[in-house]
Amino acid sequence: MNKLIITRWKGNLLTALYSDGRILELGLEEESSTLGNIYVGKIKRIVKNLNSAFVDFGEGKTGYYSLDDNPVSLYANGFPENEVPSQKLKNGDEIIVQVIKEATKSKDPVLASNLNFTGKYAVLTMGKKTIGFSNKIHDKNWKERLRPDLDALLCQKAGVIVRTNGYEMDQALLEEIRYLMEASRQVLKTAAYRTGATPIYQAEPEYLKTLKGCYKGTLDEILTDEKSVFETIKEYLNRYPSEGMGELRYYEDPFVSLPALYSLKTVTEQACQKRVWLKSGGYLVIEPTEAMVVIDVNTGKYSGKKNVRETIRMINLEAAQEICRQLRLRNLSGIIMVDFIDMKEEEDKEALMEALRCYALQDPVKTTVVDMTQLNLVELTRKKGKKPLWEQLAATKG
Repeated sequence: MNKLIITRWKGNLLTALYSDGRILELGLEEESSTLGNIYVGKIKRIVKNLNSAFVDFGEGKTGYYSLDDNPVSLYANGFPENEVPSQKLKNGDEIIVQVIKEATKSKDPVLASNLNFTGKYAVLTMGKKTIGFSNKIHDKNWKERLRPDLDALLCQKAGVIVRTNGYEMDQALLEEIRYLMEASRQVLKTAAYRTGATPIYQAEPEYLKTLKGCYKGTLDEILTDEKSVFETIKEYLNRYPSEGMGELRYYEDPFVSLPALYSLKTVTEQACQKRVWLKSGGYLVIEPTEAMVVIDVNTGKYSGKKNVRETIRMINLEAAQEICRQLRLRNLSGIIMVDFIDMKEEEDKEALMEALRCYALQDPVKTTVVDMTQLNLVELTRKKGKKPLWEQLAATKG
């Protein structure tokens, strides 16, 4: 049974995706999070040798901005001519920016002028005026049949990425794009009357983003003990009545709290530990570093009677599945290097890589299995966005 659980944890909202007796994803929604928010920013300093700028976007917060972006005009009243081509920015200039990556301990948040507005079926892109589709949509005939309708609706004023949930949802998809286009128009109109370093668009709560990312029919229940969350999700489900998102239930048991019922304290503690045990007795060692995430696979306590080749193959295949789960659970991203137990047979290596690709495809965050190096290290990449879980949890300690 698949459930989405939203509860309060150390003052912040905690979202947990529960499936088949295990937690697949965890995320803390910090009150101070700016991810997805849009601001009128003011350029503080231009760094020419990095082709970048540092932009003040309010409340003493500064973000990194690439000068390769086309800044959006503060006076663009709607879509037409909303970019300012060949504008040379200077200190003190005001531009519209969106936070696309949260700050980490060592880096400022990343800002962009390619504003994105995310729905359940599509993402409207203000800077990239092209039509794209999720890599998980393979129906070429459907794409080609839909493309003229998208062209007619967008009129070269914006671009769109059709999400996996948008497949075969033609009318609902087009209606949502109209809604997102109107929302973006309102943002640009609002920006024209605001001064630098002020917010103009508040991103939706993290639990709604998680809900939008769930595929149709994959959730059996949505469970929360927060009244405001319950009302927000109820309103959301009324907007998408045909999505089969499962029963929304308000949890009120006075004897067992929601976090206790699903052992969320234990799960969060384990998600910060370096060692992860496998059912076979093998284990993973997960080491996030500044440059990348390094994962080591070990045979551990395994004492089976199978021959060495079968043992290594079995543990590696089990590790591949658990690694993909841990990347989601801990929200680890960037470059991931995995040192599997060495295998001599090419057939076994190919089976491992195929399994890893299959598990990676189940991740709603884009995860790519790159290749196996000559040293038998496997390289993956996972798209960056919000902070890793250990950093989110560290921010709640005090």
